Amino acid sequence: MDNIWVLVADSGRARLFQAEGAIGALQERTDLVMPTSRLQEQELVSDRPGRAFDSFGEGRHAMEPPTPAKEVESGRFAAELATLLESERQRGAYKRLVLVAPPAFLGQLRGALSNSVKALVSAELDKHLVQLDAEAIRGHLPERL
Repeated sequence: MDNIWVLVADSGRARLFQAEGAIGALQERTDLVMPTSRLQEQELVSDRPGRAFDSFGEGRHAMEPPTPAKEVESGRFAAELATLLESERQRGAYKRLVLVAPPAFLGQLRGALSNSVKALVSAELDKHLVQLDAEAIRGHLPERL
């Protein structure tokens, strides 16, 4: 019997479902929340941005961080999920994987997955469905997983 996992996630929460077969219902296995996902940008950084002088004249301005802190945190969460999926793959916990996430986070997740896990991805859906119940999520997926 196929053991199919469906990961439904966004940058702050991930829910992992299991389907016992291609047309089976989803049963929730776990619900993971990134605690920093609800924080504002200014709460994620320790202090104000650094200051710099203009190269010409006497102007002075704040420097922008190279990557917004929220994006860094969501990247960390994607990496944590990828590590979990890899360790479970090594245990043989699933045979196929379906990914459901908003487009930006789906891209981060794809980038964090190992090639071994990527090989097990049978479908991807770029939608924000993490707040829906299992039955509603199943309704958005193909009839045969």
